[in-house]
Amino acid sequence: MPSIATASFSVNGITYSPPAKPVVVICIDGSANEYLDITAAHGRLPNLQQMSKTGFRGMVRGALPSFTNVNNSSIVTGVSPAVHGICGNFFYDVKKDEEVMMNSSEYLRAETILAAAANAGRKVAVVTAKEKLRDILSYKLKGIAFSAEKANLAKKETHGLDDAEKVTGYPTPAIYSADASLFVLRAGVALVQKGLADFLYLSLTDYMQHTYAPETGESLAFYEQMDAEIGKLVQAGAIVGATADHGMNPKVKANGAPNVLYVEDMLEKQFGEGFRVICPITDPYVKHHGALGSYVVVHINDKQKIHEVKNWLSVQPGITEVHDKATATRLLEQPEDRTGDLVVLSARDVVVGRRPQYHDLSALDGTLRSHGGRYEEMVPLIISHPLNDVYRMKAWGDPRNFDVFDFTINGTR
Repeated sequence: MPSIATASFSVNGITYSPPAKPVVVICIDGSANEYLDITAAHGRLPNLQQMSKTGFRGMVRGALPSFTNVNNSSIVTGVSPAVHGICGNFFYDVKKDEEVMMNSSEYLRAETILAAAANAGRKVAVVTAKEKLRDILSYKLKGIAFSAEKANLAKKETHGLDDAEKVTGYPTPAIYSADASLFVLRAGVALVQKGLADFLYLSLTDYMQHTYAPETGESLAFYEQMDAEIGKLVQAGAIVGATADHGMNPKVKANGAPNVLYVEDMLEKQFGEGFRVICPITDPYVKHHGALGSYVVVHINDKQKIHEVKNWLSVQPGITEVHDKATATRLLEQPEDRTGDLVVLSARDVVVGRRPQYHDLSALDGTLRSHGGRYEEMVPLIISHPLNDVYRMKAWGDPRNFDVFDFTINGTR
C-alpha cells in the first residue's frame, strides 16, 4: 500500500490527526436504527455486527431539519446548519424573492473536512449517489468527486478521474434503485483497493428506505449487500465510520392512505391570504416523497400575526412543534437569514405540505415513507475500531451524526 499522509489539519474549530490507514466515512441515507436491528436479527449483517462488537455502535442526534442536504453538509463540515448555512434541500431566498434548490456550494458558509484533508496531503474521494450533492460535498476539493447517478459523465478535469465505470467495474445505475447506493460502496472499495484514495466520504441514497419497510425482503437483501461491501472496506485496512443523515417513518393513516396536513391551505382558510409555506424536503427525486416531509417553514406577510398564527398552529392535531424565527435559530440551530417566520414540525406518522397541487403523490413507488422532523432525528453511529477512553465518554453524552469524522479519526485506537 502506498504511504499515507498523517499530517494533522484543522477545520471549523476541530483538529483532526488521521492515522496512516485509509479513513472511510459512510452516510447510509435514511437508515433508521430499526433497519440495522431487523436485518441483524435475520443474521444478514455479519460485518456491521462485528464492527459493533469490536468497535462501537450507538445512537447520535442528527441536524434538523432531518433532510439530506442539511445533514450531509453537517457531516462534511462537522458543524450545525446555523454555521454552514444549508438549511434544506430547498428554501425561499427573501432577498431575491425566489424559491430555489440549495444544491450549490455557493450556499455553503463553512470549509469542509474533505478539502482540508486533501490540502494536508490525503488522497480524498467523494462518491455520492445523488448528483445534487456533488457540488456541495466537493467544495474547494482537490481530489475525486463523482456521483453514481452520473458516473458515466466523470472526467479527470471536472471529477478527478476518467471513466468511473471502468474504475469501479460497474455500470452507471438507475437512481431509483438499490444499485445506486451499492455502486457508491463498490466505488469506495475499488478506490481504496487500487490506491486511488485513502480518505473517503461515501453518501448513499434513501430510495430503498422510502420504498420498503425494514422487515421486507427487498430491504433485508439490500442491507445484506451493503454489509458485504462495508466488510470489504474493513478488510482493505480502512477505519470505517458509518452514520445516517436521517431516519425514516411511514406517514400514513390506519387505512394506508397518506397522512398529510396542507399547511398553506389550513392557514388561508383560518386567517385569509398572506402566507408562503416552504417544504425544505423538495428536491428532484419525486418518487422518494412527493416533496412531503415532517418539517415546513412559514413566511407571513403580516408580521403582526406571527404570534396568533403560532398559537393556532400549535394546537392543531398532527402538529407537534411550532417555533418562531428566534427560537428556531437557537433551538433548531438554523441560519437566521434563511429560515421563515415560523417553523412547523409534525407527528411521527404525519407529513406537512403546502397545497395538494404542489405534491404529486401519484409518482410515489409504493406507500408514503418520509422524514424531516424529530422522529427521524436520532440515527445510528457505527465505528469499526475501538474507541479510546475520551471518545467512549463522549459517546455517552450528546454526540451528533456530524461528529462522525471526529470519532473515526480522533476517537479510535
